[in-house]
Amino acid sequence: MHLKRLAAPKHFPIRKKEYKFTTNPRAGPHQKKQCIPIQIILRDILKVAATAKEAKKILKNKDLLIDEKSRKDPGYPVGLMDVIAIPKTKKYYRIIPKKGKLTLIEIPKEKSTIKLCKITGKTTTKNNITQLNLHDSRNILIKNEKDAKAYKVGDTIEITLPDQQIKKHLKLEKGNIGLIIHGKHEGENGKIKEIKKIMGLQKNKATLTTAKKDIETLKDHIFVIGKDKPEITIE
Repeated sequence: MHLKRLAAPKHFPIRKKEYKFTTNPRAGPHQKKQCIPIQIILRDILKVAATAKEAKKILKNKDLLIDEKSRKDPGYPVGLMDVIAIPKTKKYYRIIPKKGKLTLIEIPKEKSTIKLCKITGKTTTKNNITQLNLHDSRNILIKNEKDAKAYKVGDTIEITLPDQQIKKHLKLEKGNIGLIIHGKHEGENGKIKEIKKIMGLQKNKATLTTAKKDIETLKDHIFVIGKDKPEITIE
């Protein structure tokens, strides 16, 4: 099923009026308005394919990896913090928000096997084991009860790819480095100056100190990316 170009999300780098339809992202780990289909990445962003047919051939030959796994569906949704690898060209990229749009940032090979994931929920399995629910639909089990208590919704974990081993735990707290992933300041980053707990129906807010100014946004819009410095390339 195709998507009308005029209805495509703003971060799709396509000419809205050149053709009527474009690739529709499939159901997957990211929401429709927060992802880019692989085919558009290959053809319109990286330009390693001139046509949709060429893009499909690249995928069929397993010449592209998403988070260290090959994907053949041209509509597979690639989103926030996903790592794209093209081993044949020795090129590696990470998707981050920049200036209000999802953007591919080229990264060194040694950084292509780590990924930052935001904890969006915590549940308990039937065996009384804590499960961390992550922003990209991953689930990681924490068998040690003491360790499980340390992880909070909103925190970030750094995992290895593709085995999903936790390397670091980055808390959503004052002093750490945050990246705004939603709203009019999407893509801005800086040190978390303050987190405000608000009583009532309004959501909690956070203040981020950037290079130019302080920005207040919703706490839920902050993605922690480091302590003293970012763990990933963001420029």
